[in-house]
Amino acid sequence: MSESSRDTAQGAGWGSSRRGVYRQLMPDHVEKLSWLDPRILWAARNGVLASWFGDPTGRTRSRWVARRAEAGAPADEVIRREVPDRFSFMVLGDTGEGGESQYAVVPGFLKIGQDTEFAVIASDVIYPVGHADDYGDKFFRPYQDYPAPIYAIPGNHDWYEDLGAFMRIFCADPAPLGSEPAPRPLTRAWWRTLLWHRPRPGDDQALEQARRLRSAPGQQAVQPGPYWAIDAGPVRIVGIDTGLLGTIDAEQGAWLREVSRGPRPKILVTGSPLYVDGEHHPCAVEGGGTVDDIVRDPDHHYVAAIGGDIHNYQRYPVDVEGRTVQYVVAGGGGAFMHATHTIPRVSVAGVTEREFRCYPLRGDSLAFYSRLYGRRSRLRRFFTLTESEATAVVAERLGIEPGRAPGPDARVTRRTRLVASLLGAGGRPDRTSRFRLPVRKIYTQLFSPGSATYSPPFFKSFLRLDVTPDAVRLRCFAATGNREQEIDPPVEDEVTIPLN
Repeated sequence: MSESSRDTAQGAGWGSSRRGVYRQLMPDHVEKLSWLDPRILWAARNGVLASWFGDPTGRTRSRWVARRAEAGAPADEVIRREVPDRFSFMVLGDTGEGGESQYAVVPGFLKIGQDTEFAVIASDVIYPVGHADDYGDKFFRPYQDYPAPIYAIPGNHDWYEDLGAFMRIFCADPAPLGSEPAPRPLTRAWWRTLLWHRPRPGDDQALEQARRLRSAPGQQAVQPGPYWAIDAGPVRIVGIDTGLLGTIDAEQGAWLREVSRGPRPKILVTGSPLYVDGEHHPCAVEGGGTVDDIVRDPDHHYVAAIGGDIHNYQRYPVDVEGRTVQYVVAGGGGAFMHATHTIPRVSVAGVTEREFRCYPLRGDSLAFYSRLYGRRSRLRRFFTLTESEATAVVAERLGIEPGRAPGPDARVTRRTRLVASLLGAGGRPDRTSRFRLPVRKIYTQLFSPGSATYSPPFFKSFLRLDVTPDAVRLRCFAATGNREQEIDPPVEDEVTIPLN
């Protein structure tokens, strides 16, 4: 097994000059995706409009589900797969940027997933707005050689065009929804409707041609709707659709409570992680209660909750009435990397730094971003930190043991402390700067990079889950974009989850 980022800097991907073969899989032309582009921000405006003028996602989702039921989808939204009691499946999150950071994941994903029964994409299949024309290069092409079915739950970006393309690809529902009755003038709903980004016509011929890349019988699957459950071997995998704003409507909430009943062990897959960045986000259900209330109910027997949306890997083993539920963030499947060095010292729900795991390690995250902003600002000599310097200064600021020991050349100086502060590195709870929270918020929401702006190591990741009648082994594999990690993807985290 190859070295991981917890073993050596080389295992993290630093110091390598050999890129992997993933570039051979990419199309000749890749359109650059920048989240600082006003045109993209305008096209992706529906999330902001929903937060200002009311979220229509629940009504739209209900209409999709009703139409799928009329077409013969199972009323309980359950997919029943005949698999052995011992089987494996893959999980990827936030895949579809279409650039190098997405394709860098593919070789390792194909190697580790070659004998698995199916894969699940957890959130944001397609960026920026889930348009049908983007599925060719951002879904069918990269995963054309994965031999098994791929299921998905939508993320907020898949909802920016009212989920039409997602339903067409994953649910075999090609017709757009009809328009709802026009709201009364000058109401909040009227303003939302006036400004709403509408689905654009797609190139049907190009889409059908792209479909042929995943046309083998073993690759085919039709899911009943945007939320579903899969019964496979001894477990039930429950996928929920958290829409534009990270909540679920009352109808889906009632379904979730019903499908969660019974002694069968369950794994939740959601577009919005329930624990992330050292905080608890239980995910509200319209009408009362939360998703995490359902997960924590001992009668429902959830053993893990895996969420996308945040573009890195995190794991929180939370004690729930004497049993451990593994809460996982798994959004490292292809989009730009959300920083981990901005995560403050973890102390949530009984989970401390000793139990918490993340990838990339905070020091690697800070070193990566220091290089990025050194290039952007043309102040490389000031901003750029070595991985050892970054590891040391993060450990000092948080008062933690680093995931990997810094090298002998690591020195914490006034410059390294200033760079760490400017780039939003988390501070110790007892030494919190009054500037840290606003810097972190601005940094993570506005200045995160698009994948086209940087090169390996990418610090991407994907999951493999091996199920037996007694336990699930969850492993997080790295994808750096370098040849060494592509040939033999390192395991960055591993945990065995009892099912009894």
